[in-house]
Amino acid sequence: MTVVTRFAPSPTGYLHIGGARTALFNWLFAKHHGGKYLLRIEDTDRARSTPEAVDAILDGLGWLGLDWDGETVFQFARAPHHAAVARGLLETGHAYRCFATPEELEAMRADQKAKGQPMRYDGRWRDRPASDWPDRPYVVRLKAPTEGQTVVHDLVQGDVTVDNAQMDDMVLLRADGTPTYMLSVVVDDHDMGVTHVIRGDDHLTNAFRQTQLYRAFGWEPPQFGHIPLIHGPDGAKLSKRHGALGVDAYRDMGYLPEALRNYLLRLGWSHGDEEIISTEQAIAWFDVDTIGRSPSRMDFAKLANVNGHYLRAADDQRLVAMVVERLGPVDEAGQARLLAGMAGLKQRAKTVVELAESAAFYVKPRPLVLDTKATAVMAGPNRRLLQPIVACLHAVTDWQAASLEAAIRALAEAEGVKLGDAAQPLRAAVTGSTVSPPVFEVLAVLGRDEALGRLADALG
Repeated sequence: MTVVTRFAPSPTGYLHIGGARTALFNWLFAKHHGGKYLLRIEDTDRARSTPEAVDAILDGLGWLGLDWDGETVFQFARAPHHAAVARGLLETGHAYRCFATPEELEAMRADQKAKGQPMRYDGRWRDRPASDWPDRPYVVRLKAPTEGQTVVHDLVQGDVTVDNAQMDDMVLLRADGTPTYMLSVVVDDHDMGVTHVIRGDDHLTNAFRQTQLYRAFGWEPPQFGHIPLIHGPDGAKLSKRHGALGVDAYRDMGYLPEALRNYLLRLGWSHGDEEIISTEQAIAWFDVDTIGRSPSRMDFAKLANVNGHYLRAADDQRLVAMVVERLGPVDEAGQARLLAGMAGLKQRAKTVVELAESAAFYVKPRPLVLDTKATAVMAGPNRRLLQPIVACLHAVTDWQAASLEAAIRALAEAEGVKLGDAAQPLRAAVTGSTVSPPVFEVLAVLGRDEALGRLADALG
């Protein structure tokens, strides 16, 4: 059997973090087994589905690197086929016409509520003959089994059972002839050859109804795997205040796609004590039998640490492009300085946002605007060292970090001060800040003319 998984989001908003993890798990499972990973946009809710949301989902999946096989399937376009398949169940006796009016159903529910009974359809039109059919709109309902049990052999949750007496006859076609979500999902999964449905455990109750519908059609149900949802750090259901944002928001916050993939992988799945897992390792190791049954918690500190690891490993030219995108127009000289300094910059940053902020001094125009702390340094007693520092640096012919440090170290000894006392105003003058990579590395990256120019500005 060729494994076929699918990710089936509804385009009513952004690709949220839980949906991204579901897509990742389906993608990895298919890759691990040498199968296919498909994408279906479940856009049957026409009032809430938007082209912008579709674009956001496709863009988010593309940024994460979760490319799918074949063409994207749009569920709404297949609605006539779904309806035709449902009408076939009328012919086989597995579905029936229900002529109950909305008012009758409301009265039925009110009576059930008053008696303390579960509110569900009572099957009043289930076995009525055609001679009783009135001339009015009707819905088509599944003639669900009323005895025994429906069992879902879940790959994550284990065997889950429901008594059939607890379930009613669900609607397949509405009074206007349009198919319901439950019908469309089953028909699409069958037609797409889906063998494994991996999704959030909020869909577990749907699996019982969908299994009954598969059996009514005479089709083999796929294997289900319902994964626990992601919770916030406080253990409550993940909400916007916890970080239930779109994938695009995480990109804007400066996370790398490979870092977010790694982090999401570890939310509910593990391989021993491994924390940093490459995509190649994930494909080799991933399977559903090691997905936990308990909800996982979002931890932004851990995400930042994982992202920091991937930043340090990232290609410098790639990071320069990301930084330039955030800093705005940067000339060729500025880009060259960013590239030369990136190895030192990326050691201290945990997000691309932090990286861009720490790199900005390399490309800022002269004269630099000093921040508050740098201004205080330049007003302090060590400012007096700037004049001899500039004279010392003018005499340096080998403009390399080691040579620059040796020269300033000798100057500090001659002045009777610590190296840090000399480095303090030097850093403030050439970076506009009191925090930067090693100042002699900074001088080397800036180059002789730019560095001495900034020092001249500070003296002036």
